Amino acid sequence: MSAVTITKDNFELEVTQSDKPVLLDFWAPWCGPCKTVSPIIDEIADEVFTLKVGKINVDEQPELAAEYKVMSIPTLLVIKGGMLVRKSVGAKSKAEILDMVAE
Repeated sequence: MSAVTITKDNFELEVTQSDKPVLLDFWAPWCGPCKTVSPIIDEIADEVFTLKVGKINVDEQPELAAEYKVMSIPTLLVIKGGMLVRKSVGAKSKAEILDMVAE
């Protein structure tokens, strides 16, 4: 399953009400480290079926970035049962991201 584009309009349905843990990638097209992380996020979305993966463009969704206090990108969040359980800032390897989700 590919990553879902998350907006303020579908956040409630896709993230808060998700029956699976959700990995969110806050990114922007001009962000160099985001370009490194993006293919890894896509791989995880295609390989890990116990997880929902979403991408949030901070330029298009500043309200969501502000709500989760995203000051630097890429920022990765893990949300379970509508609650934030992990937050990581900066580029990460696939193994580091999978460890973050597994905790």
